[in-house]
Amino acid sequence: MGFGRDHDNHTLQSVLQLLNKQSPLSPKQEKFCNNACVERFLKAKGESVKKAAKHLRNCLSWRDSFGIDHLMADEFSSELAEGMAYVAGHDDELRPVMIFRISPEYQKFHSQKLFNRLLVFTLEVAIQTMAKNVEQFVLLFDASLCRSTGGFMNMFVGSLKTIGEYYPGRLHKAFVIDPPPLFSYLWKGVRPFVELSPITITISSLDFEESAGLDDLTRLCFNSSSSRFSDSKLGARISHLNARSRSFTVVRKGFMQEKAQPRTPKLSFQSPSLFSRSRAERNTESFVPYIKLYRRPYDEMIYRSKMRPPLGGLTSVLSPHITRTRISCSQRFFV
Repeated sequence: MGFGRDHDNHTLQSVLQLLNKQSPLSPKQEKFCNNACVERFLKAKGESVKKAAKHLRNCLSWRDSFGIDHLMADEFSSELAEGMAYVAGHDDELRPVMIFRISPEYQKFHSQKLFNRLLVFTLEVAIQTMAKNVEQFVLLFDASLCRSTGGFMNMFVGSLKTIGEYYPGRLHKAFVIDPPPLFSYLWKGVRPFVELSPITITISSLDFEESAGLDDLTRLCFNSSSSRFSDSKLGARISHLNARSRSFTVVRKGFMQEKAQPRTPKLSFQSPSLFSRSRAERNTESFVPYIKLYRRPYDEMIYRSKMRPPLGGLTSVLSPHITRTRISCSQRFFV
């Protein structure tokens, strides 16, 4: 639902008056500072008019220095071709769902500053695609390709801080899928200092395989060369976490299925591990509405078609008739 109903018009105008008193707003800044925007900043600052005005002024200065109005798809041609960051679609509440699949090569040759530009560009595209009265988006960080726990942690925490500082009230939920092995330990240490950590959920692809049911499991096949897990007509791949926990070869209807390795019996008393399992099940349940979008193949031109000027850049203007599907190496389907 939209914002702007919890505060009276006088409170919202008080924030705008403070902003104009410090420095008159440009026409673009006035358009950005609509009632819904001011409402989000007020909520983020505990209903304080002075703090909300200061926060909003800092955000406007950041947008100008960052060059938000000059971001274009042409700047991210290789990233868009590989499907590293894009808006996959919308959930049942019409919130845009963004997916980030950053390769180790990208992390190796690109700075955090360059990634921040890709992040902000994707956020702006997501906001462009929002329906009326929709204010929030969902973030899916597929970390199964990341090898460096520290590198991924810096990238992910930096993303949450950017969203929390300059897009307050916008994030509905953030999911980290198949993070590196040491992520949980590092995350436990830094999450008290990350504002958006309460709505950040860590997910294992094994968890949503188990929730999929037997019908879906009979359509899975294992490819040891990849850690991606996607859906298709002929099958899907299982992540490296699944490979360690189950014994699979090619499994299809009409073929013999290998027996899964025996599981540890459920505990009959409420131990810490039982509570942990319950929390994991709740996390898995919260991810279920996004599985189809997560598995959907990436199509570059469909994604570009969602971009309105100037974000779409020259490629979208000059080549609207081209229809092609770009699928990254980590998303290709195998027969």
